[in-house]
Amino acid sequence: MTISHSQLKHLETVIGQMTRFDRPADAVLSAYFREHNKLGSQERHLIAETAFGCLRNLIRLRALIAPDKATPRRLAMVALMQFSRLNVKELSDATSAGEREWLGGIKGKTLPDALDIAAELPAWVIERLPEQDPAEVLALGQGLMQAAPLDLRVNTLKMKREEAIERLRADGFACAPTPYSPIGIRLEGKPALAKYELFRNGAIEVQDEGSQLLGLITGARRGEMVVDFCAGAGGKTLLLGALMASSGRLYAFDVSEKRLSNLKPRLARSGLSNVHPQLLAHENDTKVKRLAGKADRVLVDAPCSGLGTLRRNPDLKFRQSPESVLELNAKQAAILASASRLVKAGGRLVYATCSLLPQENREIVDAFLTDHPDFSLLPVSEILAEQKITLETGDCLQLKPHIHNTDGFFAAVLVRKGN
Repeated sequence: MTISHSQLKHLETVIGQMTRFDRPADAVLSAYFREHNKLGSQERHLIAETAFGCLRNLIRLRALIAPDKATPRRLAMVALMQFSRLNVKELSDATSAGEREWLGGIKGKTLPDALDIAAELPAWVIERLPEQDPAEVLALGQGLMQAAPLDLRVNTLKMKREEAIERLRADGFACAPTPYSPIGIRLEGKPALAKYELFRNGAIEVQDEGSQLLGLITGARRGEMVVDFCAGAGGKTLLLGALMASSGRLYAFDVSEKRLSNLKPRLARSGLSNVHPQLLAHENDTKVKRLAGKADRVLVDAPCSGLGTLRRNPDLKFRQSPESVLELNAKQAAILASASRLVKAGGRLVYATCSLLPQENREIVDAFLTDHPDFSLLPVSEILAEQKITLETGDCLQLKPHIHNTDGFFAAVLVRKGN
């Protein structure tokens, strides 16, 4: 395969826009492809795969290019050699003689022996990880560089998992049950599902197995009042609604009108009739106050750094910083405190993030428990055992991509003391 001048130019432009880190990389790519709608599917694939390969390996690529400046064009050329396995000759139509000579020098270069380069994690992230053994950091970093599998959740209102697996296999999809979630299916590859009948009729939804476990440990039941406090586009809301067999009342709160509007088509497909989406102005909105002390279960999937989702969003490790995490910590503490007011005596409050940092996870929970002695920690291991889920992560749920093949998730289950 040879690369044309225009292909390299497209790639250089996309990498240049992505490495500004002023908006999500997938949004950059979608906007670029809309703007350049004449690009063929092979070119789109080449640009997308190479650009995301560049983001996943950006620390290593910058180290390879150093002491030269890691310009978007240099990153594009080196990424094509590294991830599309192209040689200098195959880039000759798109590059100058000087660039080809420079690429020849890059090929035999040895990388510095540094943990941030090997693990592809910024030094500030490594400093804050609970893993401090270099081998563990390396294993985690390499796990975060792998492509995430495509997991589905079966809508148990419409179908049993075994039945869904049979249908998928009969329709030519290679799949297997997820190892932990009793309602999950893992597909091989990345098949398109938007037009597939089971997806269109709401029998299956795309949802990472780790995210499914967060919903399951909330333990929502028929007839209860349940609140998804940071519902977003509603993946966990739909799971909670199915656990409740579409009975009781399920509130989907969020401060983003756009995110809640993304829930509407999914809600329509799901067949649920117990979900009440509510737009909040902030965490202390009067809609929150009206439910004080009434909820059986409250799930707080808090806004966080998203560092557990680097398999899908590799740009996040460059879009976050120690300062942005500190800002998030203040938000997380405020949201958890506000959500806790909804929980009735004996009710359950689940605090969750898709972060790997104790600063956003256990430290937030421990500070909350100190300030709220009417709550206590319920070991997640007990809840998982009750649900016959064979997974041991200690008092809190701690999922890691290199161990569990899920996104990196944390969850703590807190119970309001009382009857």
